[in-house]
Amino acid sequence: MISGAHVILYSQDPEADRAFIRDVLDLPGVDAGGGWLIFKLPPAEVAVHPADGPTRHELFLMCDDLDSQLDEFRARGVAITRPVSEQRWGKVTAIRLPSGAELPLYQPLHPTAHSQ
Repeated sequence: MISGAHVILYSQDPEADRAFIRDVLDLPGVDAGGGWLIFKLPPAEVAVHPADGPTRHELFLMCDDLDSQLDEFRARGVAITRPVSEQRWGKVTAIRLPSGAELPLYQPLHPTAHSQ
């Protein structure tokens, strides 16, 4: 039986991104040894989309109220890297990690599987 999922973010500055996830996103975690932090994620779901080119994988953090979440991030000095885009499936944007990478964030407007 599948008991969970393990997501890997590759980073040019893993220490800074780990500190951001711990201190700014407030995700609890464990030290797997030597300061190698692994974070607990909120409930998750997986979707399979068609690919027009090479296959790839994406990670989006989800929130219930995107506008409030962005206000909280701005108050903490987090850079919002994309204007909020309203799609039929949700409202989407992205934030900047300390390494410079973007982390997409969205508020789903579709039924969610993780609450089932």
